Amino acid sequence: MSSTKDSVFSEVIKKPSDFKFGATVANAFDDMVERSVPFYNEIQRMIIEQASDFAVPGTNVYDLGCSTGTTFLNLDPYVDSTVRFIGVDDSTDMLAKCAEKLEQANLTRDYALKHADLHQDFHIENASVVILCLTLQFVRPIYREKLIRKIYEGLTSGGVLLIAEKILAEDSLFNRNFITYYYDYKRRNQYSELEIAQKREALENVLIPYKLSENMKMLMEAGFGHTEVFFKWYNFSGFIAIKN
Repeated sequence: MSSTKDSVFSEVIKKPSDFKFGATVANAFDDMVERSVPFYNEIQRMIIEQASDFAVPGTNVYDLGCSTGTTFLNLDPYVDSTVRFIGVDDSTDMLAKCAEKLEQANLTRDYALKHADLHQDFHIENASVVILCLTLQFVRPIYREKLIRKIYEGLTSGGVLLIAEKILAEDSLFNRNFITYYYDYKRRNQYSELEIAQKREALENVLIPYKLSENMKMLMEAGFGHTEVFFKWYNFSGFIAIKN
């Protein structure tokens, strides 16, 4: 299940367009996130650790923006066999890659992969865990509060929402510095100046981060009684919210 090396932005793009999770990205996605997201594997481990504590037998675990299914594969050994996995993504190419990986891993538990746009109506029900790993940042801001409320309503009592997200610093000075440090991180992972610049341009209109405080406020206003940050690296964060 090796991933194609990420070279999506390695050649000059004559007609720039917004970033899309098409077949090319799907095939390179696993390498892309490992090289582009600081401590990605540790974030995954922390999500799995917490999700396994809250996943209740007979309930559903949702991964919204499930991409290639890495989170489900990591979580599978740690939760009861009666827990059902439901992956949701608006990219058919990502879902195809996810299905391929789950089949190759011989996943035996009940699971479903659903093609749906998080901006539109879709159902969340009987969920003890909902995961948004690098997904909420791609939901258009006017729809985010509605999505968080929908998740809250679909969670069982004591259910948990786990989010990993690119964020803005609270202070603009730090924000500029953190972005500089982040691009240095990408350079250390062998991304060229061309790749960094072209991906930044492609993401400009589709990845819209919030401040950590704005995300936490949104969770509290949706009804979550307990929230906490479990990961922070410059302009990336992970946080957890529990439904009373």
